[in-house]
Amino acid sequence: MKLLWVKTDFLHPTTRGGQIRTLEMLKRLHRRHEIHYVAFNDPTQPEGLARSNEYSSRAFPIEHRVPDKRSPGFAWQLLKGWLSPTPVAMCRWESFAMRDRVAELLREQRFDSIVCDFIFPGWSLGDALERAVLFEHNVETMIWRRHAENASDPLRRFYFELQARRMFTREQLFCRRARHVVAVSPVDAQMFRDLFGLREVSTVATGVDIDYFRASVSNNSAVRPRFDIVFVGSMDWMPNQDAVRFFLAEILPLIRRTIPDCSVGIVGRTPSAEMIELGRRDGRVTLTGTVPDVRPFLWDAKLSIVPLRIGGGTRLKIYESMAAGTPVVSTSIGAEGLEVTNGSDIRLADTPESFAAACLELITNPGERERLASAAQKLVETRFSWEAVTGHFEQILLDHPAGV
Repeated sequence: MKLLWVKTDFLHPTTRGGQIRTLEMLKRLHRRHEIHYVAFNDPTQPEGLARSNEYSSRAFPIEHRVPDKRSPGFAWQLLKGWLSPTPVAMCRWESFAMRDRVAELLREQRFDSIVCDFIFPGWSLGDALERAVLFEHNVETMIWRRHAENASDPLRRFYFELQARRMFTREQLFCRRARHVVAVSPVDAQMFRDLFGLREVSTVATGVDIDYFRASVSNNSAVRPRFDIVFVGSMDWMPNQDAVRFFLAEILPLIRRTIPDCSVGIVGRTPSAEMIELGRRDGRVTLTGTVPDVRPFLWDAKLSIVPLRIGGGTRLKIYESMAAGTPVVSTSIGAEGLEVTNGSDIRLADTPESFAAACLELITNPGERERLASAAQKLVETRFSWEAVTGHFEQILLDHPAGV
């Protein structure tokens, strides 16, 4: 097949779950198919474009400045979020340059399949969205609704509710226009049916690189920081920030009643000033920022936590922790859509008290920790390799060609 793949970003450095999922699938598709990849170029990350040949036959970088939180343009973007009918999370990605480039490629070449990766570049596909497979890593509307539910004050709640309504309108439009929608879990697929009235939604499971994450005696021998508990996730994503606040404020104090010196590692890129300050207040909490490799932090931890209260899609970090042999304690939302079983291969807990109790049992009971980790590792090894996941996605593309 000849594929046109449109996304907002290149895939290196690979620091987010959506990047990991796309990269692992594209690397395998690239072995068998011709991939033309269109994405915004970040000049501060030259590695992105330079390494695009690892997963694509041709790359088409689009110059487009997306303001970060420290730039004046970001304040304007927030104001636009109040005034524009387009949700702020989407208007920042609207680009005439990308729209023109995609249209040019479609005029010049024939593609067997078109993939819109996340809804954010959907505007740039124009009418071609009707020929594309829309790969939805999250139900974006639900993320904003959950932000509103967990907002700390009325002003934030109003803003998040406003964005949720606008996201619903745009996400519904794009999902209904697309040739086909792919979700990353049965839970998400059902949400697309219920929210947007879609009749047919395919599901592609989350995968994990088993060999890469598996620990061994040799790779456990290095001297590294060791924490009782680790959280792994990009710290510039609001659901992860909320999860860390929730854990540090409401769960960790309960754990420390029994284990006063319990140490916590927050492993993820770009922690905000607020997150850094939370770490400074507690000498046994470490925010690492970007790390070259998350695996050592998983291998050396007693458990991995996913205390998410907001989110959608599926959490790659859970399967990665399981493949690394690290037991996982998660909220129900954190594990939403994953084929896991509470008490068998994961611990699920939604209140601060129950979450703390699950952490305490695993920290203090090596036998139970080993049993849970072993069952989880067996689960991902037998069912969730990237090869199997990619094969399923490949068949979906064959079943829903771009047409003329």
